[in-house]
Amino acid sequence: MEWSKTKTIFILIFLILDLFLVFQFMEKRTSSQLDYITESTIEEQLEAEDISYVELPEVDRNETYITGKRKKFTEEEVQSLEDQRISFLTEEWIVSEFNEPITLPAFNVEAFLNEILEKDVYAGGQYLYWGLNKKTNKLLFFQTFKNKPLYFNEHAMLSMQLNEENQVIGYEQTLLIDLKEITEEGSNQDILPPLKAIENLYKNDYLSPGSQVTNIEFGYYKNIPLSDDIQFFAPTWHIIVDNSENYFVNAFEGQIMEYLEDGVEVHELTF
Repeated sequence: MEWSKTKTIFILIFLILDLFLVFQFMEKRTSSQLDYITESTIEEQLEAEDISYVELPEVDRNETYITGKRKKFTEEEVQSLEDQRISFLTEEWIVSEFNEPITLPAFNVEAFLNEILEKDVYAGGQYLYWGLNKKTNKLLFFQTFKNKPLYFNEHAMLSMQLNEENQVIGYEQTLLIDLKEITEEGSNQDILPPLKAIENLYKNDYLSPGSQVTNIEFGYYKNIPLSDDIQFFAPTWHIIVDNSENYFVNAFEGQIMEYLEDGVEVHELTF
């Protein structure tokens, strides 16, 4: 009689144990499935909101921070530039006025601007055209590192002033030198894929239903300077929404940065 009771108890114990193990297995399986669904459905979420995006770029998986020093111009360096008058607002900030306004062509404007940079601007080949600030009527250019722009750094920028006839009448320039990657151990990091950067915009309510990501590119955005002379940049995704709204997403940490200058948003620029 005692053996019968003991056997029954063991059977119940093993049955409970089996049920517990089955429950644990199902819970892990469900959790894995949910993780997979979460990871794989950002595309579906965007599609459900009618949010579209352009073909995503391919970039190196590993990137690093970069640094550069503020350039101090000398009169000897700029005296060879012809057909213009150059003055120094500071050692690091020069202003040029062309002797005659330069008329822009009706077509291939960017190629023409690149010719001006190469011929009439010190180290002009290091700059990349960004767009037109309609409020100031200035063409903006960013200095580059390995052909990638350094976004909105006041020490690595060139602006060409247009007159009322949209002729170039002069420019202002700053420049960084000794641009280089930080090579200390551990400085190389995996960057967020571009779709993850878009997801961060979506999850932070920067993308509304029907929005379209019209461009996404890789560059660098200034972090806290290391000193007065040394500038410090983080790899960054630049995302344009509906051809008008510009966002900058840190490619390491994912935080979203909107750039403002003198109260004029980046959104005011036309591409």
